Amino acid sequence: MDIFSVLGSWGGSFLSYLLPFLFVLTIVVFFHELGHFWVARRCGVKIDAFAVGFGPELFGFNDRHDTRWRVAAIPLGGYVRFHGDDSAASTPDTIALSKMSASERKVSFFHKPVAQRMAIVAAGPIANFVLAIAIFAGIFMLYGKQASPARVNTIAPLSAAEVAGFKQGDLVVTIDGQKVETFSDMQRIVGINPGQLLEFVVDREGKLVTLKATPALEEHKDRFGNIFKLGRLGITGVMDPPRPVGPVAAIGLGAAETWYVVDRTMSYIAGIITGRESADQLGGPLRIAQVSGQVASIGFVALMHLTAVLSVSIGLLNLFPVPLLDGGHLLFYGIEALRGRPLSERAQEMGFRVGLALVIMLMIVATWNDIVHLAAL
Repeated sequence: MDIFSVLGSWGGSFLSYLLPFLFVLTIVVFFHELGHFWVARRCGVKIDAFAVGFGPELFGFNDRHDTRWRVAAIPLGGYVRFHGDDSAASTPDTIALSKMSASERKVSFFHKPVAQRMAIVAAGPIANFVLAIAIFAGIFMLYGKQASPARVNTIAPLSAAEVAGFKQGDLVVTIDGQKVETFSDMQRIVGINPGQLLEFVVDREGKLVTLKATPALEEHKDRFGNIFKLGRLGITGVMDPPRPVGPVAAIGLGAAETWYVVDRTMSYIAGIITGRESADQLGGPLRIAQVSGQVASIGFVALMHLTAVLSVSIGLLNLFPVPLLDGGHLLFYGIEALRGRPLSERAQEMGFRVGLALVIMLMIVATWNDIVHLAAL
């Protein structure tokens, strides 16, 4: 039995969701903030606090650089507080900055060159991507990579594949110009494009043949009752055993898997904007907790895979050009680099207010989706 299942049995279903959720979120937040921390230290910035969570401190300690490492009561985020920060969102304390001595200015984040400030801010999301690559690479090294060729074995009657003219033995080479190396690659592309006309180039007895097919939309229910909408072509392949993967190849595959999550997320967001996708898939802490508990019951490796996916999502979200997020700070610093001087305090204050409103709106939508989703179970 998995360790999280054992612990969950002590405290009921609530504990079986809470523990995996805290495990996943703590790892993702810690590495994000560690990215900011590591680069800031190398840029000579004094760091007043490194916190996992918000609210009252549960426990902590001071290191030799007088940084307070703290674990707070509300484990839904974290922050690094640089010398001169006014808040956990790294907004400047203008009064404190104006009263700083020369020695304090030397170690203040806001008195560093704009290039260093941008590097420090970008380091958080980058750390999330590095963490995801490392986890994915570790999984590939442990379990190998599915290398079955994208060759048609059977075709379901009246399926999209039969209508399009697929034949047994066809080897799929590309889909909409995207190279296909394995059957899993084909499944992924087909699965995320239900109802979309796709162009397949197949190798049929040494000749390249172009076929067009529209994957059917099908609903699949997993073992936990969650419903997923996937595209289905109606073909099967011959599954070969996974092939072993070495460290260097595993890192490359980990980077490719990380990019896949980024690409899929951006495609979903674009779909929401264009009306092709529904926003009901946006989830907040309640949904993450639920999924964490469900995945933890499968096993530790599955939970680490979820950690990697969530790490990519957090890193990507923080790069959005919304004030309060890292991307918003990068936007301000980019403008400063182009203008040769920072935006006015008034402009920055208005930006942070707009950013706060957008973040709150996103949280409300995500939480509402969580409540609707949980109520339907």
